[in-house]
Amino acid sequence: MSFAPSPFTPMGSRSIQEQRDRWERKRSRTARELVQSEQRYCEQLDLVVTYFVEILKAKGTLRQDIRESIFSSIKSIHLINQTLLAHLELGRFGIGFEEFCTHLQLYNTYVDNIQTAKKVLMVQVKKSKAFRRFKKLQESRPEFNQQKLEDLLLLPLQRIQQYKHFLRDLTENTGPDNPEFQQLSKAVKVVSEVAQRIQDNARSHENHLQLRRVQKQLKGRKTKILTPGRWYIREGWLKTVPPKGTEAKPKMFYLFSDILLQAKPCSPIHPTHGDKFACQQVYPLKECTVDKVFGHTKSQGGLISLTFARAKLLLMSDDQGEINDWYRSICMAIGQLKSKNTVVHRRDELRRKPIRSDPDCQNTPELQTRGIKRTMMLDEEVRGHSEGHGSSSIPSTGESGHSATKRLKSNDAPAAIPQETSGSSCVIL
Repeated sequence: MSFAPSPFTPMGSRSIQEQRDRWERKRSRTARELVQSEQRYCEQLDLVVTYFVEILKAKGTLRQDIRESIFSSIKSIHLINQTLLAHLELGRFGIGFEEFCTHLQLYNTYVDNIQTAKKVLMVQVKKSKAFRRFKKLQESRPEFNQQKLEDLLLLPLQRIQQYKHFLRDLTENTGPDNPEFQQLSKAVKVVSEVAQRIQDNARSHENHLQLRRVQKQLKGRKTKILTPGRWYIREGWLKTVPPKGTEAKPKMFYLFSDILLQAKPCSPIHPTHGDKFACQQVYPLKECTVDKVFGHTKSQGGLISLTFARAKLLLMSDDQGEINDWYRSICMAIGQLKSKNTVVHRRDELRRKPIRSDPDCQNTPELQTRGIKRTMMLDEEVRGHSEGHGSSSIPSTGESGHSATKRLKSNDAPAAIPQETSGSSCVIL
């Protein structure tokens, strides 16, 4: 049997068909992995629901509010994933994920509660002897395969990340003319938003832990580190160069998204604060400029200059790489602060209303109409006066001539009103 291309088959058609065959093989492999992993995921959820949620509810070992704090919406998640698995096993990926995405709010609720669940579970394990024995007994079952409840509670978060990759692979290997293409594309977008939410929550929680750690390292409560919107960046020892040329002293510096905090260690013989730091100065980064200083460290380490609104700071390190990292971190923090302020100013400018022009100088059609009507009335008045004095065009007495002249002048004056009004304009600044 010969595999040589037929002389009647174009090479382009064969290459397109081969590409389609590769897409179909990749799609089939991804679909198979998705179904198998979904089966395993549903089995693990079933362990949590059956051996923990239901039994704890029946025995009353924990109060209802404590159970809800630990398990949140995991029972509802188990139900919607069983429905999804039924669609996937029948090969209906588009319909299955389209219906699944309508219930992703359950995952959002679970994601937002996961840190509370960890904390409450830890407290109950330490506090309740009955729950501790129950938890140990259930985890020793062979079905759990030596998995702890703490690990099983993280499965929905991990599964969302897996869905994102599976859906992307399915979409990339599905033709645009396939009816499932649009359904899978929408599912990728919705699932990716939940995955991003998981990452943001984890990052925010980690930042909160760092802020709490620094707050505990500082003596007293005068310096408030736990502030909304503040992000921890880095910390380390740097030497401060005094302005009068005395010896540089090492200080502990904490860099946050909006401030630079300088601290010194407390006395090691202090009974309660021996391992803590005392805050010396808090420098706001909003109006800070940073520069590198060259030629002062004899090719060892580095020196950076920080200029604030009311202070100037020289920081030195014997490690060139460390001082460069500090320089980049400070520059990045300052740049992000300035970019936020720029966006706020631009929004304020867009919200400003335009300055209203003076109504006396507005060239409106109403003013022009009034001027024309006034001119026509004066013309009729002059015409009627001339008919009442006869047909002579020259007045016989000086008084009448003077009055006629005054009327004529008054007749000429309004005629210029519309011209002046039409030619006026106002510039709106």
